[in-house]
Amino acid sequence: MNVAAIFDIGKTNKKVFLFNENYKIVWERSVNLVESKDEDGFPCEDIDLLQNWILDRLAEIKELKDYVLKAINFSTYGASFVYIDKDGKVLTPLYNYLKDYPEDLKSEFYKKYKGEEKFAVKTASPVLGSLNSGMQIYRLKEEKPEIFEKVKYCLHLPQFLSFLLTNEAYADITSIGCHTNLWNFKKMKYHKWLKQEEISEKLPPIHHGKDVIKNKEGLAVGVGLHDSSSAIIPYTINFTEPFVLLSTGTWSISLNPFNNKPLTFEELQQDCLCYMQYTDKPVKAARLFAGNEHEVQTKRLAEYFNVPIDTYKEVYFDKKITSNLRSLNYQIFYPKKYDFDILSECPFQKRDLSQFKDYETAYHQLMLDLVEQQYFSTNLVIHNSPVKKIFVDGGFSKNSIYMNLLAEAFPDVEVYAASMAQASALGAALAIHQNWNPKPIQNDLIDLKFYKH
Repeated sequence: MNVAAIFDIGKTNKKVFLFNENYKIVWERSVNLVESKDEDGFPCEDIDLLQNWILDRLAEIKELKDYVLKAINFSTYGASFVYIDKDGKVLTPLYNYLKDYPEDLKSEFYKKYKGEEKFAVKTASPVLGSLNSGMQIYRLKEEKPEIFEKVKYCLHLPQFLSFLLTNEAYADITSIGCHTNLWNFKKMKYHKWLKQEEISEKLPPIHHGKDVIKNKEGLAVGVGLHDSSSAIIPYTINFTEPFVLLSTGTWSISLNPFNNKPLTFEELQQDCLCYMQYTDKPVKAARLFAGNEHEVQTKRLAEYFNVPIDTYKEVYFDKKITSNLRSLNYQIFYPKKYDFDILSECPFQKRDLSQFKDYETAYHQLMLDLVEQQYFSTNLVIHNSPVKKIFVDGGFSKNSIYMNLLAEAFPDVEVYAASMAQASALGAALAIHQNWNPKPIQNDLIDLKFYKH
């Protein structure tokens, strides 16, 4: 059986899947690798451990008698650079994008390049410190010039993993285009600051995500993709009518491939940004830290009501409870006027838990508050575009309260819970379809459940 191996590298879970020609997963492995520390003692990915795990899994796959490996691709978390020298040797730790960025260096940078507002609008990148991966290169250049001098190429993580198997260095538009400060979205090319700082010569040529590199064994190896851009590929292939994908996990990210209006500074301040699809088209996106908030508040609820931490999994949507809560809170249901203050803090943080008679009622209120935040966040990318459907995937798609409240919040749009096996891994396999799979792509890759409002 012919298969493609896709390495799906998250911050916590590292996975590898074998997809057959019908895009069904036929084999998989996963691991949580122990983190290392950088020279400042800050936790970071252990790049040696990761490389060894990938090479070991590839060796294991090649020993499997039932499968013929035809292609390999990578989908990984973004905002992470690997710096290599002329011999391909890794020069630094894989710095963590959560690491604090020096304020003086940040203000010096934005001062030099026309201020935060102008720069953020041009690069479609909110000011996020280390999460703007281009700022990591700038920091290396300023703080460790002797190491920067030795750098032959700065490779985002997916492209480094591809390099590991091909020995060919490339850049990829999905990694360059995700809040990196590198790309000028108005001119659709690298921002000129890279040339001025003598960084552009250390960025390898851009390689198209649909094309592959043949390695010495004749395997088709993809150049790798940023996981958020990869996750949208199955949807853009299966659906042509305008939609928003609401991808939920630690972050809830609303992605609209049908909104090409330039970002405003106000939108950037509300955590709006642009991603690039592997087809070179921008996707307008809005982020909300909703999964993290849910985790924090369900711990608080469990402690207060003295119940197990995952009790929420047994709570189902009750319309009567939500109606009562709304009338008690005098809550006008999702006003049309934008109330952006709600995006900075979930209202539930300030709620007095003694006001709720039981866990079930309190949990419904938490979901009302989270969905109210989500309404404003998702509207940032729906605004002025002809969206007819919202597809929700990830953790919240399995939460009946969340899904029913979301359907009520968007009465003019069809709301679906979408499920498929491993969206970002599947996207990375589909991106290189023409290079390994002779069969046509099926249109039943995504299971949908419709929620009436």
